[in-house]
Amino acid sequence: MSHPFSTQPAPKRTPLNAEERVRAEESFSALVTQHLIDNGRFRVSADTPEMVELFQTVARRVGDTLGRPVVSYANGRYIVITFGQDEVPGLTG
Repeated sequence: MSHPFSTQPAPKRTPLNAEERVRAEESFSALVTQHLIDNGRFRVSADTPEMVELFQTVARRVGDTLGRPVVSYANGRYIVITFGQDEVPGLTG
């Protein structure tokens, strides 16, 4: 099938199965942990709800591993994982 103006259809994505998801969480957790230690920030393309959910889970695991608050921000194209504040301003005496 030809496509106008030499465009190609977007690739179809297959959701991760349970085993792949577990392996991805473990592998990405190690990677994100190292990036946070080295740079204080990690950014990756996450343009599907599945990828956003995966990296939010990774952010929680990294926070548990490091014993520090870790937050993630997603905008539909990217997700950024970084250290959160230890205390929320205005909520402490």
